[in-house]
Amino acid sequence: QVQLVESGGGSVQTGGSLRLSCTASGNTGSRYYMAWFRQAPGKEREGVAMLSINGLTAYLDSVKGRFTISGDSAEKILYLQMNSLKPEDTAKYYCAANLYRPSVLLRSSAYSYWGQGTQVTVSS
Repeated sequence: QVQLVESGGGSVQTGGSLRLSCTASGNTGSRYYMAWFRQAPGKEREGVAMLSINGLTAYLDSVKGRFTISGDSAEKILYLQMNSLKPEDTAKYYCAANLYRPSVLLRSSAYSYWGQGTQVTVSS
């Protein structure tokens, strides 16, 4: 079991930046595939970025070049640096983890552990 807690959300204007953090606790001795997802009201949850145990990354097409996922294994923290934010990025952002490689890297059903989410609001 691993517990995940997100932080860093907030309200920014178009073009602004935010850095989300996800702190892991519990069974952090194992290595996990980590990801960020988001869900806007009335929409399905979508995968934003994934970080594999060997450092490979994957991104949703609409955030490529603007978002960067990274991790600090020593501190057990996952980050999502979000630049050039757009109103369509407005959503609740969730951190997720899975012990095994997801068959589809950014599919929410492939992840076993979830945080409670942090709200990101981008105004025009």
